[in-house]
Amino acid sequence: MAWKNFVAMGDSFTEGMDDSYPDGTYRGWADLVAARLAVEAGPDFGYANLAVRGKLLDQIIGEQLEPALAMQPSLVSLAAGGNDVLRRKVDPWALVEKLDSVVGRMRATGADVILFRFADVTAVLPGQRIVGPRAAALNDGVGQIAERHGAHLIDLFADKTFHNPLMWSADRLHMSAAGHRRVAGHVLKALGVGVKEEWLLVPPMPAPTPWLLARGADLRWAGQHLAPWIKRRLAGASSGDAVTAKRPELTPVKAIA
Repeated sequence: MAWKNFVAMGDSFTEGMDDSYPDGTYRGWADLVAARLAVEAGPDFGYANLAVRGKLLDQIIGEQLEPALAMQPSLVSLAAGGNDVLRRKVDPWALVEKLDSVVGRMRATGADVILFRFADVTAVLPGQRIVGPRAAALNDGVGQIAERHGAHLIDLFADKTFHNPLMWSADRLHMSAAGHRRVAGHVLKALGVGVKEEWLLVPPMPAPTPWLLARGADLRWAGQHLAPWIKRRLAGASSGDAVTAKRPELTPVKAIA
């Protein structure tokens, strides 16, 4: 099936952090998917990416849903809730209820919808005993939503390749270029579209780090990435406060065969 356009909604995962173009802007899985879909659809194919880093589910719904629907998308992706489960107080099943309503609205327009069960990052993040069950509940709920509404479900949690630290960037939260390519491969396969095989290639698993060196790396990570995140939380700020969507309107995209 050749879709006439593709609108991507969400947070940093869909914005493309940390897969950088040469100019420092972010590419990510959604850009890769759009470029491949453009091959099937031809030069009139349009792509918009409304995702902004740091956004919570309510912000994504409030800021992105109506603009997305106004574009009359034939294909739309929604990946949201990841930032919510990192907050101190959150009800994951309340997130699921909101997502269900949004997906229902999008499917009612006739759009095909892409949803995600997120890959497991809790093994390398602090507080996994708290965050893990919340993330699992969100993933389970999204799976149920996809089945109920006939959406395409991309199950990244089931892909053990994402246990490889090289699939993640230095902040241990966002995907590396290799991670984004693999996500794009999963999406295209689910859509029945051919994918570049190298997008699914996995870097060799790095050798185990000696305990002392690993603890030193943990300390450096905490200073460079965890501490600024905590500071923003305490200040009520977000990494996306001064960021706008990189592709707020449907525009042509260069095809990748």
